[in-house]
Amino acid sequence: MRKISMVFIGLLLMSIGLTGCGNEESNHDKGNHQVVMGDIQETTVSKEALPSFLDEKHEDIKTIYQGAAQHQELLEQMPCYCGCGESVGHMNNYDCFIHDQDEQSIVWDDHGTKCNVCLEIAAKAMIEYSKGESVEDIRAMIDETYKEGYAKPTPTPPVS
Repeated sequence: MRKISMVFIGLLLMSIGLTGCGNEESNHDKGNHQVVMGDIQETTVSKEALPSFLDEKHEDIKTIYQGAAQHQELLEQMPCYCGCGESVGHMNNYDCFIHDQDEQSIVWDDHGTKCNVCLEIAAKAMIEYSKGESVEDIRAMIDETYKEGYAKPTPTPPVS
């Protein structure tokens, strides 16, 4: 719990250096990565094997990616307010970090590395969840926090 709280503090300090999400219009292969609409997607063999695009990133970002892999059900119920629903077809905040996964592999997405909104939403959701807050309350807090001054949210269904 303390580590995630420290991540959130670190994110706030890093927010000066991060900007909104990029929207390059391209789909092509780049070495061992696939680039889709400007976002790199990389496959690894497990949730524990982080993608190489995180190698040079701040430890806080790596921690959020690790947390996202462990909190799929939570983050799939949180919308993202960076505009990625319209720009790259994301359905929820989980999509900002992980494109797909199955028993043999996980396809990571670097979208979250470039977007402070994505990182903040994931960090806030995971911190509140670790404190025992309900998914419904976390969703209400995220929706309230980002309802004004941010892009249209992803088309994430309401929490049931």
